[in-house]
Amino acid sequence: MKSIVIYSSLTGNTKEVAEAITSVLPVGTSCVSMKELPTDLSSYDLVFAGFWVDKGTANKEARDVLGTLHNPHIALFATAGVPPQMAHAKESLVNAANCLPDGVDPVGTFICQGKVDPKVIEMMYKMFPKGHSHGQSADRDARHKQAAVHPNEEDFKAAQEFAKDIIIRLS
Repeated sequence: MKSIVIYSSLTGNTKEVAEAITSVLPVGTSCVSMKELPTDLSSYDLVFAGFWVDKGTANKEARDVLGTLHNPHIALFATAGVPPQMAHAKESLVNAANCLPDGVDPVGTFICQGKVDPKVIEMMYKMFPKGHSHGQSADRDARHKQAAVHPNEEDFKAAQEFAKDIIIRLS
């Protein structure tokens, strides 16, 4: 099965997860940024497509690429500033899967927490007043502090297990 790992990464979080996934795939599996995609992805049986969560879905660059994927098997992975068990994280994966062409469903999904760019945090706190869900609060500050240590080794191991599971299920 010919596989490729593609990703869109703003702060490096998703790139690191993409590299962890690639590390457990057959030697020679390509891992490339969506900015540097091969012109033709149709020869790949399995595409691991990664993105960073933006406004509850895949970021724009990734949404544009996801909409073009007609490969037999597509596995989605993502990083978000929130813990993976939060509804926002789960909904983001569903929303990203909806960016795939009609009739194309992912063979699996994975999301882990990632650090948030301090410039984004500052922008959000300026944009939204205290008390707003995106405004500064003790809870939000604590969440950013927690996110700052992700992705970590546990996250990378979980991503690797996700990739191994996909390969086993498709074999």
